[in-house]
Amino acid sequence: MSKAIRIHANGGPEVLKWEQVPTPRPNATEALIRHEAIGVNYIDIYFRTGLYKTALPATLGIEGAGIVLAVGEKVTNVAPGDRVAYAGGPLGAYATERVINADRLVKLPDDIDFETGAAMMLRGLTAYFLLHRTFKIQPGQKILVHAAAGGVGLILCQWAKHLGAEVIGVVSSETKAEIVKANGAAHAIIGHANLAAEVKQITGGAMVPVVYDSVGKDTFNASLDCLAPLGLMVCYGNASGPVPPLDIATLVTKGSLFLTRPSFATYMAAPQDIATGAAALFDAVRSGAVKILVNQTFPLEQAAAAHAALEARQTTGSTVLLP
Repeated sequence: MSKAIRIHANGGPEVLKWEQVPTPRPNATEALIRHEAIGVNYIDIYFRTGLYKTALPATLGIEGAGIVLAVGEKVTNVAPGDRVAYAGGPLGAYATERVINADRLVKLPDDIDFETGAAMMLRGLTAYFLLHRTFKIQPGQKILVHAAAGGVGLILCQWAKHLGAEVIGVVSSETKAEIVKANGAAHAIIGHANLAAEVKQITGGAMVPVVYDSVGKDTFNASLDCLAPLGLMVCYGNASGPVPPLDIATLVTKGSLFLTRPSFATYMAAPQDIATGAAALFDAVRSGAVKILVNQTFPLEQAAAAHAALEARQTTGSTVLLP
């Protein structure tokens, strides 16, 4: 038998239950993993609350790192004993052991520990596609990053700086402002009440070609006002709630703007997408250009406390559960 955090109904952190479950067996194309560390992401909260739908009961979590225990007869890319990491669906990471399609796994380099591996895959691969594919960052560009002290935000700040961008990070406190400035951001803005005015001052009136916004409802309109003509609004999360319906004429009046809602599932749909992104991510981390900051760890059975801290904006960097 294994242990897992499961939900039987949608709701607050209290719906997360620590339960005994049968140890799964891999089918022909799957691998059985024993988790050594599990990443906590805001998307886990979306599934817990019901903003994103899934059949119940469910085991949450889409990111982890561990050791392969067994593989199906058609699996060739990993073998028992391999150190591996993964990110993306299906749900099921909040467990001591799980099965997953082997083509979603990447081998974890020996010099990257399990906590780092579990903390870097979803956030790091997200930062990879946001900076290299959704909008290809060019040296000298000024860019705006919301929730800059969060897990994805800190990676975006560091990696964008490495690519030559000048990062403006938006945070919620002076403490977080210092964190982002120590991790790649050239400028830090606290709150979004006067966001466009502050961006205008920093850019000398030019505004920015791209905004990376994972906050959603509370910052969407302010973000649009920060864009230069023909700028791209990248709305990749809903931490404050979904963005209300938009009159597309707004994009015209604000400078013929572009708007995209990218998803990990689309950009990392193929095994080759994962392999290419992971290789770039591992290179960035091992070179020191990107540091993965695991600033909070919780025992797996205390996943509810981890969710509560994340929702209360009490976390910085990445949060990891330890089985």
